[in-house]
Amino acid sequence: MEGKSYQRFPKVKIRDLRDDYAKFDLRDTDASVANALRRVMIAEVPTIAIDLVEIEVNSTVLNDEFIAHRLGLIPLTSDRAMSMRFSRDCDACDGDGQCEFCSVEFHLRAKCINDQTLDVTSKDLYSSDHTVVPVDFSDASGAGFDTPEPRGIIIVKLRRGQELRLRAIARKGIGKDHAKWSPAATVTFMYEPEIHINEDMMGSLTLEEKRSFVESSPTKVFDINPTTQQVYVTDRELYAYDDEVLKKAEAMGKPGLVEIYAKEDSFIFTVESTGAVKASQLVLNAIEILKQKLDAVRLSEDTVEADEQFGELGAHMRGG
Repeated sequence: MEGKSYQRFPKVKIRDLRDDYAKFDLRDTDASVANALRRVMIAEVPTIAIDLVEIEVNSTVLNDEFIAHRLGLIPLTSDRAMSMRFSRDCDACDGDGQCEFCSVEFHLRAKCINDQTLDVTSKDLYSSDHTVVPVDFSDASGAGFDTPEPRGIIIVKLRRGQELRLRAIARKGIGKDHAKWSPAATVTFMYEPEIHINEDMMGSLTLEEKRSFVESSPTKVFDINPTTQQVYVTDRELYAYDDEVLKKAEAMGKPGLVEIYAKEDSFIFTVESTGAVKASQLVLNAIEILKQKLDAVRLSEDTVEADEQFGELGAHMRGG
């Protein structure tokens, strides 16, 4: 129908939020928007990562390329990544990618002078910008190490007389270009399940049949009330769309015992960050980038309409 609007107003409800983890509901939208948001978070939210390494001295057991690759995969705090320039677009250094507007310089100098093995870690990297440093995982994972103060991500181990000196340049990039720039460890979403139990049919089952039905679910979706002996849903979000309980109901000769369907306009997101960007900021940056993409599509549609209306005059007005 002409003039009909298909505009929707998505809603977000936060369930759990930590620096490196976010769980939230996205409602009143469809799968295309949910998947677009997921893909942008993984591949198009920019971060900062080491992209150029100049080795001065390397007498370690690892070759230069191996060390450069390990350095590139160390997550760096990237709060200022959105405001930085891409090195290819930087006019201050003519695309060289080594100026304060599009890069951050790191130095590493380490030498083992005794018989004890020396661990060279991400904390040995010295940055020219205090806002861009290797992510510190000490607070989150300190209990899992033998030492009370973990020293960061290990780059290489040195024995007596071995030395490593290098200079590294970190630049802005996106995960679509290389995985080292991806700010997300994982981003997943699932349809919110809706589960309805046919109480009359369930009441006709014996206690043993109810237990067999409950145990057929690989996850703890159902349980039995010890007082009333009624089957109830403990946590519908544990349902993995495996259809095991539906198959069990059919095998028991009770099709329709339970109805399970997915809400097509409601999604549960789980976001885990690498630490380069906080999980909350990762979601906000992804929404901002998605808005920019939609604006670009809208602008291109307006351009096409102008060309159709004005022909060569429209192209000439744009400088085409």
